Amino acid sequence: MARNPYEVLGVARDASEDDIRRAYRRLAKQHHPDLNPGNKEAEAHFKEVSAANDLLSDAAKRARYDRGEIDESGAEKPQYHANYRGFAEGPDGAKYYTTEGVAPEDLDDLFAIFGGRGGNFGGTAGEGPFTRRTHVRMRGADQHYMLTIDFLEAINGAKKRLQLAPDKSLDVTIPPGLRDGQILRLKEQGGDGVGGGPRGDALIEVHVAPHALFRRDGDDIHVELPVTIAEAALGGKISVPTPTGAVTMTVPAGSNSGTRLRLRGKGAPKADGSHGDEYVTLKVVLPDGGDKALADFLRDWAPKHPYDPRRAMGSS
Repeated sequence: MARNPYEVLGVARDASEDDIRRAYRRLAKQHHPDLNPGNKEAEAHFKEVSAANDLLSDAAKRARYDRGEIDESGAEKPQYHANYRGFAEGPDGAKYYTTEGVAPEDLDDLFAIFGGRGGNFGGTAGEGPFTRRTHVRMRGADQHYMLTIDFLEAINGAKKRLQLAPDKSLDVTIPPGLRDGQILRLKEQGGDGVGGGPRGDALIEVHVAPHALFRRDGDDIHVELPVTIAEAALGGKISVPTPTGAVTMTVPAGSNSGTRLRLRGKGAPKADGSHGDEYVTLKVVLPDGGDKALADFLRDWAPKHPYDPRRAMGSS
């Protein structure tokens, strides 16, 4: 039997959507099969956590569960009280049943029960007089997956294939500008429906791997760029990497380590079609192993051009 979804995620009944989302992500990462290969217990926990999140992250399903209309698995609970009212509160002349509120496709069942349309009140062989023939049509369950992609794939968009089993895979389109932790929904790529019902969806939580050079902050990209003493002191044009390829940028003469320059429109794509910016922080780097000519020059230059870069820090 499925457990209470609030208990599975470890949240209170009045938990917010953010609380539920955070609890699911934490538990999904902890128990994901990719991180626990061969661990059947972790796989079972992951499925249980995914099912609980599927129910509680859907506002309509959560409300129905809280009202007792569906169970922990999302299946309908019998609502016997409605049937009792239909039989006990019929209008005059129909004391024991009423067709009010009954869908046309259910009338055949009622006629069969009470002998109408050629039916037999006593029932056919093998059927009691009150046998109810029902047809359950239910949507399939959503299925949850995790996918890790490269930083540049998240920025520029990509096509990825998610291997679910040796004989089953999903082709996933990564939209440009996707953020770490976003969930992509693939319609009708989840569990099979019941009784001809539609398939559920595949919900894919995407994680973005860190990049060696770039760091994302909102829609902006940050990069630390090493420069020579000459480039910093004299200025000039240098090549700068961006997520879409290298561009040429002008370094102002007299730039220090920590100087931050902006490349407009070279950040991550936004929903409105525009882009964030790329911020380039300069880092002055000396030659590996030192340089004798440079050292000799500075020994002569420094005494003639004294300055204190730490004067703003005070005597302490």
